[in-house]
Amino acid sequence: MRALVLIPLLALSAGIPPKAPAAGTLFKAKILNGMKGDSLSFVLAPDGKTVRNLTFKGYWRCDGKLEQQRAADPTKGTYAVRNGTISGRLCEPPNGGATAWCFDFGGQITGKTAKGRFRMNINALRCDSYELQWEGVAVGPARK
Repeated sequence: MRALVLIPLLALSAGIPPKAPAAGTLFKAKILNGMKGDSLSFVLAPDGKTVRNLTFKGYWRCDGKLEQQRAADPTKGTYAVRNGTISGRLCEPPNGGATAWCFDFGGQITGKTAKGRFRMNINALRCDSYELQWEGVAVGPARK
């Protein structure tokens, strides 16, 4: 009797395509202590344990000159999130060095809001955003 019930269920479920993995939540943030219009965005993983796709759009100083920069994380890495706290440093190349492009990112996610700090720099080129403070909100699901 059990086999008779199980076979039709398996036949029905075989035609259902598997669900695509969740894309995560896109957060957009404004920089509080930078130039007007500076912003950043990132994606919180569906499990809430990592942040990826950090993107900064704004100004930084390179060799004493103010330059506009749109910079996406130079690596394919992620930032750890533990109990709502984001923290991490990613560099390209990953083992660092004087010419490494490094991103320091930290903050706190509370529901659909977040705030924290951000800095990117390349020491050898004397390029630095200096430490920037940001506040952001979840704007919806991330694009896949």
